[in-house]
Amino acid sequence: MNTDRTVARLITECLRQEGVEVVFGIPGEENIQLVQEIHDDPSIRFVLVRHEQGASFMADVYGRLTGRAGVCTATLGPGAINLLLGVADATTDSVPVVAISAQVGLNRIYKESHQIVDLETMFAPVTKWSATIQRPEAVPEMLRKAFDLAQAERPGATYIAVPQDVESEIADASLVPLVSRPTHHALPDPAQIDAAIQALQTAHSPIVLAGHGVARSHAEVPLRELVETLNLPLATTFQAKGVLPDSHPNALGVVGFMRHDYENFAFDKADVILAVGYELQEFAPARINPTGDKTIVHVNCFAQDEDADYQISVNIEADVAESLRALTEAARDAGLRPFNFPHAPIRRLLHDELQRGAEDDSFPMKPQRVVHEIRSALGDEDIVLVDTGAIKMWMARLYPTEAPETCVISNGLSTMAWTLPGALGAALAVPDRKVLAAMGDGAFLMNSQEIETAVRERIPLVALVWIDDAYGLIKWKMDMELGRHEEVDFTNPDLVAYAHSFGAQGHLITAADELAPTLRAALDDGGVHVIACPVDYSENLALTDRLGELTVQL
Repeated sequence: MNTDRTVARLITECLRQEGVEVVFGIPGEENIQLVQEIHDDPSIRFVLVRHEQGASFMADVYGRLTGRAGVCTATLGPGAINLLLGVADATTDSVPVVAISAQVGLNRIYKESHQIVDLETMFAPVTKWSATIQRPEAVPEMLRKAFDLAQAERPGATYIAVPQDVESEIADASLVPLVSRPTHHALPDPAQIDAAIQALQTAHSPIVLAGHGVARSHAEVPLRELVETLNLPLATTFQAKGVLPDSHPNALGVVGFMRHDYENFAFDKADVILAVGYELQEFAPARINPTGDKTIVHVNCFAQDEDADYQISVNIEADVAESLRALTEAARDAGLRPFNFPHAPIRRLLHDELQRGAEDDSFPMKPQRVVHEIRSALGDEDIVLVDTGAIKMWMARLYPTEAPETCVISNGLSTMAWTLPGALGAALAVPDRKVLAAMGDGAFLMNSQEIETAVRERIPLVALVWIDDAYGLIKWKMDMELGRHEEVDFTNPDLVAYAHSFGAQGHLITAADELAPTLRAALDDGGVHVIACPVDYSENLALTDRLGELTVQL
């Protein structure tokens, strides 16, 4: 047995130093040494997946829920390329991920040869940093840099390629993992705090737009204090659902669904937008500032990109929680009185829509009824992962969310098929909470192979599949814009038998009152379950027609 310390072992030591507890991936000929070293390390669990894309989504969700970089690995060429989607999803959703793949040896990386592709360049557009290890001496610094950049604001993915011959090189005993740098929280500029208070002093109808940065900064308590001190209405992006509980009287719901949903009436009336932790990729600011006449106070720990509809008047670029505390203190010192904004009409519209659905016993089930039953089956701290499609629109709008990162949505890239593998990452990230993956039937079959991973690795998984035999969101959009739809309908296998073939449990909902007890039993069981639920998406066009006719007096 060769006891020499290789680069593969040094990389594993660096992962341990970073506090990595799980790595998701697939071995290939060129990364077998790294996989073996990770397997042999008692502090790190290697989760063998069935597709590298699944590994990247598992790492993505793990990173989002823990705030620590999720780690995925693959072999070179096609294996590495399969990581790209989840890596891009992480970066566009501001989630820390470190992706590590093999690469051809340095002895042939410079020329055309078998399985070679320029992976470093390929990953560069969808990561914060992409690099290739060329010498053993570089390993500690490069691994530390990969994790530091991935986890620093604004978070995202980083990528490291490990050439096959470098992986097996001997690493000198003097090479040791580096320790992480101390964290630093920048305090807000008092002049910008004063400018924000001046904007609020002259405002008639200010509104708060909360983005994902509030959740990442764990700033929900100081946000709530500011909202309550000034009686400010608050809407969130999809990724910020729950930073102010939906049960709170100042919570208006999410922006980003239709051009003019319920909460948009509040933005129509607003003259000042206090954007806290908001990032442009979460949704287009033209939806809430179409004429560019709003005064925008930007609160985040980094500067925003340029956008004609997001012209910043006051820029508080500092730690989000500290900035909110400073704003609240300054508002009290200035004697700012609470604003008189009628929140009730907008909140009543959301409540009434969900309540009507809760009482609808028709089958196939209405989307509103499915949302209600999911809410009844999950605790406030439990987690539902919501896939992209029509399901995302219904869940984002109507699912009452009481805590941040409990209704998890991909919105930067709006990726399909991330929730089923993502639920495995979630179960390992927060094992004390129940996790539900909710997806359409189009998304389900794209990554359903990871059911086998869940069964083999004994990771709890409950997948709720909304069945409509179509790419429902695209059908919805075609019907709205073209008056007809084509090339969106398909057929599904028997999903109950399909689940059984993996050794999982399968359930078919045949009446509306079956869903809630089936969900509760599956979530309580701790095993692997697939629940197929037929859904009536005729409600899609009914909703858009209703919103088109709706007016609200505020």
